[in-house]
Amino acid sequence: MHWQQLVQQVRYSGRYATGAEAERVLRAVLTVLGGHVSSDERCELAGLLPEEAAAVISRQIPLTQPLSAPGFVDAVAARLALGRPEARWATGTVLTLLAQHAGEDLTRRILAELPRGYALLFGLAELAPAPAAAA
Repeated sequence: MHWQQLVQQVRYSGRYATGAEAERVLRAVLTVLGGHVSSDERCELAGLLPEEAAAVISRQIPLTQPLSAPGFVDAVAARLALGRPEARWATGTVLTLLAQHAGEDLTRRILAELPRGYALLFGLAELAPAPAAAA
């Protein structure tokens, strides 16, 4: 896959009016994500993406404490100067596409590195065990 193909996928999935808007969203989400994914998963994800996308992720310094899922959306909102609902849409659009490219195994390993609450951003359900019934 090439960079422009990924941009067009973001444009189509996110229903963005232009390729430039989709590219701006893609770069913002990849930049924030790059600080949250580390080690083998970061290298594996970068290897699956176009060179330009891999470079955006790889240039980021890993955070010592990842943001919560709402904090991640807020970081994207700040980069794009958007409100939270629009940033949530942008984040979900890009991360869901990345999950499709990465496959289930890598996506689950990436999610294991992140605080609880990220699964929905990647287009996945995050199931919690049911509370024990009182006797």
